[in-house]
Amino acid sequence: MHRSMIDRHETRFVMQMLRDQIGQHVYPVHRLDKPTSGVLLFALNPDTARKINALFAARETEKEYLAVVRGYVDDEGLIDYPLKEELDKKSDGKAKQDKEAQEAVTQYSCLAKVEFPYPVGRYLSARYSLVQLLPKTGRKHQLRRHLKHLFHPIVGDTTHGDGKQNTFFREQLDCHRLLLAAVRLAFIHPETGQLLEIHAALDGSFRRVIDALGWREDSGKS
Repeated sequence: MHRSMIDRHETRFVMQMLRDQIGQHVYPVHRLDKPTSGVLLFALNPDTARKINALFAARETEKEYLAVVRGYVDDEGLIDYPLKEELDKKSDGKAKQDKEAQEAVTQYSCLAKVEFPYPVGRYLSARYSLVQLLPKTGRKHQLRRHLKHLFHPIVGDTTHGDGKQNTFFREQLDCHRLLLAAVRLAFIHPETGQLLEIHAALDGSFRRVIDALGWREDSGKS
């Protein structure tokens, strides 16, 4: 998103690229982890940014993600599992280290499943699910940590995932990314009062994995 101590070697920054593209300063409202693709939201002035941030704080927005996870997930469910705040050693060195776990809630639905006759780790075959995720709260790495809690880690997650599955996807499907994408963001615009709904199609690398797994062309659409 912007220059940060967390990744000091990065040379491309969305804020700078967008500012140069439209010729004016922008104010980030909805961010994503670096490995996650999809919808980003910026305001063009600080007052609008403040109002939209208030919507996020009041949970008056709808966010939808798609993920490929290990194993067969239930058809639908609700993950209500509080999360301790994850602190970064570089940027959060002065933050309080002993905070209580915070409320964290994620609704999910399984959109598609597949099984490969290849042994991965201790399993004789490899099973995967395409999952729609609707976070009701916005904790750091919430979706990645919640899916790990279900024992269905997101493929490509090098922090909370399954290394054997990640290696399988790299070697067999040439997939070198986190298979998590923000595909929709919706909220009532604080200035116009109208519903604003933003969609982001899956990028080429994610779509290629969807096709390789044999899922229908429309299974990855929100």
